[in-house]
Amino acid sequence: MPVSVPMKGAGAPVEHVEVRRGEYHDSVTLMLAGRAVAGVAGVERVLVAMATELNVALLAELGYPALESVGPGDLVIAFSCRADSDAPGGAGSAAAGELAEAGESAEDAALEALTSALTAASQPGGSITAPGHAYPDQPTPRTTATALGRTSAPITLISTPGLAAVAEAMESLEYGASPIIFSDNIPIHHEVRLKEEARRRGLLVMGPDCGTVVLHGTGLAFANVTEPGPISLVAASGTGAQELMALLDAAGTGIRHCLGVGGRDLTREVAGRSTLAALTALADDPETELIAVVSKPPHPAIAARIEAHAATLGKPVHFAFVGPGQPTLTDSAERILAALGQRAPAVWPHWAPAPARAPGDEANTRRAPGIRGLFSGGTLRAEAEVVLARAQPSSSSAFTFDLTDFGDDAYTRGRPHPMIDNTLRLRAITDAAADAAVGVVLLDVVLGRGAHADPGGEIAAAVAGLR
Repeated sequence: MPVSVPMKGAGAPVEHVEVRRGEYHDSVTLMLAGRAVAGVAGVERVLVAMATELNVALLAELGYPALESVGPGDLVIAFSCRADSDAPGGAGSAAAGELAEAGESAEDAALEALTSALTAASQPGGSITAPGHAYPDQPTPRTTATALGRTSAPITLISTPGLAAVAEAMESLEYGASPIIFSDNIPIHHEVRLKEEARRRGLLVMGPDCGTVVLHGTGLAFANVTEPGPISLVAASGTGAQELMALLDAAGTGIRHCLGVGGRDLTREVAGRSTLAALTALADDPETELIAVVSKPPHPAIAARIEAHAATLGKPVHFAFVGPGQPTLTDSAERILAALGQRAPAVWPHWAPAPARAPGDEANTRRAPGIRGLFSGGTLRAEAEVVLARAQPSSSSAFTFDLTDFGDDAYTRGRPHPMIDNTLRLRAITDAAADAAVGVVLLDVVLGRGAHADPGGEIAAAVAGLR
């Protein structure tokens, strides 16, 4: 039930806290609904999210009362409405009444904006048209089986939450389509079961937590636009694949396919099942001249199995494992180019250094040994760790670093990926600025289709007022 709480004192905000039991919306819909609410004049401290553990903690951080007996299947709506401080009448009971009415008006407008956003997202899509198949008189299918029963689609893209994605992926395999599972927070034993079923059927499971796939130059989920070329990737890392694709494109070559396999595929439990299948598929592609495998360091026994399989394919396979003691992805891009007989750029694309500071401006720069890394890409975080470890001096001038991947499952359950929604990172930037031990903040800005339209602009606005 919704609860509106007028705070004490004239001009104090009205707090609206509401729990809708069993009302589920996907994280992107809730992000957009939250932005619609936040866009209402006088509304602040907005949270529109499923009641996951992380989101309930965020509710407390925003200063709202604790919620009891809520779970990830419940929708939480919280916002406060500040009264109009410019309301006529000055102090006194009349002014207080006007201020209260202003708060209530903002509350009504916020709820109306919320309802409009959620209603628009739930509207049916009408009829479907697939290549070679027109169904003007049939509604949009509501199940994977219905959709695949009407088409001969070889691929499904699944982004339903957690365990729900398992059933959809299994249904996809039963109908002969290879699933791309964008969803994360899927127990690893379900991943093994799906990939073993795919192996039995001669199909490929891409994911779970598969953020990037490129097929014949067409990107799915998060993807960069690159020139077509002779290189295909097998990627257990979405942002790692995006970085390598961008580097190779900048060097004048291009990408044919990028098959994401999920970040856990090269663990001991999953045993590289999708990586083995993807390597075999790419080896059979006549237009792929070189295959690169991109991942954070795999389990040693699985790495040995993958390398042994790669040696039987008859095509060069380059391994780009990012982690301690491993080459950076820039190093890997240069090695791939050399294998193809091409030269790397003399200077890779980079940001120009900041202008020299004005005299006396150094006083505004905090000198502290701590480095705080706030990343949207797990591989970019791992690569930063490699670079910082290499740069760490052995003298007393050593620095410390603390790097976080906000794309990790712990941060994306019930929330959009940080490549879509910067909310958690923006909060972390403010926290880092308030920490006297932090002298440097590292941020990645990932561009591409499917991602936030202007992540750099949003982050720059948050940084602008901090020093």
